Amino acid sequence: MAIASTSASKLLSFSSLSFRLRSLTTASSISSNCSTTSKKKKEKEKLKQRVVIKEKRRTRSDREFKLETIKRYGDTATHIPVMLGEVLDVFSASKQLRYFVDCTVGAAGHSSAIIEGHPEMEVYVGLDVDPVALEKARARINSVLHNPTSSTLKASTFLENFRYVKSLLCDVDETLLDTGIDGILMDLGMSSMQVNDPERGFSVLADGPLDMRMDPQASLKAEDILNSWPETEVGRILREYGEESNWYSLQNRIVKARLNGGLHSTGDLVDLIKSATPLSREGRQGWIKTATRVFQALRIAVNDELKTLEDSLYACFDCLAPGGRLAVISFHSLEDRIVKQTFLDIINVKDGDGDIDMNEEEAWKKDLRKIKNDIDESEAWIKQMVQGLRGTILTKRPITPSEKEESLNSRSRSAKLRVIQKA
Repeated sequence: MAIASTSASKLLSFSSLSFRLRSLTTASSISSNCSTTSKKKKEKEKLKQRVVIKEKRRTRSDREFKLETIKRYGDTATHIPVMLGEVLDVFSASKQLRYFVDCTVGAAGHSSAIIEGHPEMEVYVGLDVDPVALEKARARINSVLHNPTSSTLKASTFLENFRYVKSLLCDVDETLLDTGIDGILMDLGMSSMQVNDPERGFSVLADGPLDMRMDPQASLKAEDILNSWPETEVGRILREYGEESNWYSLQNRIVKARLNGGLHSTGDLVDLIKSATPLSREGRQGWIKTATRVFQALRIAVNDELKTLEDSLYACFDCLAPGGRLAVISFHSLEDRIVKQTFLDIINVKDGDGDIDMNEEEAWKKDLRKIKNDIDESEAWIKQMVQGLRGTILTKRPITPSEKEESLNSRSRSAKLRVIQKA
C-alpha cells in the first residue's frame, strides 16, 4: 500500500513538473513573441519618424497633376517633362516674361509650355549639349512659333553647355545682359531618350559602350577613367560623386580588371559590381543600387557636372533682370546641395568691404516688402522664403513632385525644385 502511494506521489510530482515546464515554455514563447512584436512596432515608429523628418525637409507639391498637360507638352514614350505644372507656377502668366532662357532645353517640354503661356515673350534662348535632344527641341519650338500669338518672338537654340550662357546671350543680342533676363530654367535630369539608348552608356540594365558623355563631341569617356586614371582618383570619384560606401573594394577590383584587358562595356562594369556586392545587400536591389551610384559617379566625372553647375548658377543669376527668377530642378543630393549653398551665398554677398549704404539698405527693405506682398497675394506655391541683400530664395525647402506624379513617373521621385529671385 505504501509502495502504491509512493508511486502515485512520484507520478503526481512528474506530472506537476511537466506542467510547470510547459507553462514556462509557453510563457517564454509568448514573451519572445511580444518582444518581437514590440521590436517591430519600434522599428515602424522609427521609420515613420524618419519619413516625417524627410517630409519636413521638403515641400511636397500640392498642385493638381494633369496628365493631359504632360501628354500635350511631352512624349510619354521618350520624354516626360518633370514638375511641369510647378515650373509653370514659377513662370506664371501673371508675371511678365519678355526674355527667357532654358539652359537644358531637352525635348522642349517645359519651354514650349512656357512660350505658349507668354505671348508677350520677345526673346527665347534654348541650350543643350545633346544634338539628338536639340533636334527634337527645335522641331517642337518651331511648331509653337507657327502660332500667331508668337509671331514676334525671336527664338535661338544652341548646341552648347550652359556654362557659356553669358557669351551666348551676347551673341543673340548685345543688350540682353544690360536689360537682364526675366526667367531662366535649369533641369539637371537626364531625359528618358538618353537613358533608354544603350549606346549612350547611361543605363545600368542595358549593355552598351562605357561612354556617358552628355556632349558626344567631348573627348573623355567613362571607359578612359576606368581603364587609365590613377587608382586613387577612381576611388575618390566613387566616394565623393557616388557616395558609395563600398568604394575601396570597387576601386581595387576596377584596377585588377585592367590586368585582364580592362572594362569596355556597361555589362563588364555591372558584372564587376555584382561580384563586389555582398549577397546580404538586399538581393538584386542591392547591386542595382550600387551600380546606380557608380554610374552616377562616372557620369559626373566625365561631364564635370558639379563644377560646371556651381559656376553656371552664379553666371545665370548675374544675367537676371531685377525681379527675374532662376529655377533649378536637381535629381540627387550632390546637385541639390550645390544649388542650396550657392543660392544662400548669392543672396548674402556684399559689395566692396562689406559696408552697406543706409539708403541702399532702406531701399532693399522696401523691395523685400513689395516682393512679399506680391507673393502673398498671387503665389500660393511659395511657403517659406529666405531674404538677402541681392535677392530672395522663394523655396526655403525644395519643392518635390506630387504623389500622383511620382506614381505615374518613377524617374521624378528624386526631383527637387529650388527658385531664387533677384532683388
